[in-house]
Amino acid sequence: MRRSARAADWGGPENHYPIFRIAGSNPASSAIIFMFQFFKKKKKEPANLKEVLEYLRKLTEDHQEISRELTDFKKESRKNLQKVGVVRFNPFKEVGGDQSFSIAVLDADNNGFVITSLYSHEASRVYAKPIKNGASLYALSKEEQEALNKAMGK
Repeated sequence: MRRSARAADWGGPENHYPIFRIAGSNPASSAIIFMFQFFKKKKKEPANLKEVLEYLRKLTEDHQEISRELTDFKKESRKNLQKVGVVRFNPFKEVGGDQSFSIAVLDADNNGFVITSLYSHEASRVYAKPIKNGASLYALSKEEQEALNKAMGK
């Protein structure tokens, strides 16, 4: 026989989640108590010097592994795009507003790209130029150079 899944059938949270009985009706305190109970691990105390030394050896190995991983992470993260500079401008002074833009996106070593969008009533154009060590092999407009300087913090 199949039972219905109505709230009345299951008896409410107090029957299935003992944490609610401890914390009352406050969901925030219930969540905190539940979190502490959930993550609480039973650890036995070392019984002798040999177990203490084994525990320290394991801690040392864990520390060395975490140090290696952190060093690798720092080296890898330099390649992530992390610097951005944006400049809005109007290339056609007699019409329109600042709807055109240049954006420079760089990594920690100032490698990346500059994208420029020129907007007019007749057409829109987009240009991209690579950046290596904070400079481009292509000539940069005044706005592109300004976006690049913003990204590099100059």
